Amino acid sequence: MDKTALIVIDMINTYDHKDAELLLPSATAVVPVLTTLLGRARERGAPVVYVNDNFGEWRSHHGELLDRALAGPHADLVDPVRPDARSLFVLKARHSIFFETPLTYLLHEQGIRRLVLCGQVTEQCVLYSALDAHIRHFEVIVPRDAVAHIHQDLAEAALLMMERNMGAHVCASRDLWR
Repeated sequence: MDKTALIVIDMINTYDHKDAELLLPSATAVVPVLTTLLGRARERGAPVVYVNDNFGEWRSHHGELLDRALAGPHADLVDPVRPDARSLFVLKARHSIFFETPLTYLLHEQGIRRLVLCGQVTEQCVLYSALDAHIRHFEVIVPRDAVAHIHQDLAEAALLMMERNMGAHVCASRDLWR
């Protein structure tokens, strides 16, 4: 899977937001899968890009967001998927990883044409990011077991929309970077 980047969406999180209680069970199930996927991608030298909400903290940087999440009550969900020294990090303000961020430029500079989207929330940020990736002519892959949801029925609908409407390849994480 050359020219492929693993994009980790909103996993640096304090889980002190609306719907967090509904998200936590799914996020808890996704973390071990994502940890394995991160390991396989890193072993193969695939770029790993974290794109994370800034939670309205416009003066903060990714290190501060990580420190705050690791100091919170759900650090067990953040620590296993934390960025390593080679990871790239982009802050976002809205749902899509592309909206008003330098991500498109970064990916083009790296020669990336294929994106593996994982993280949270399937029916929100992952869906909107998949659409924006599609309209930017990136190939999109979504491992269904590496995305967390708030509402399972909406997540299933979102995955179906990504597959049918955006041509995304929805698969199991075990099929990637074997």
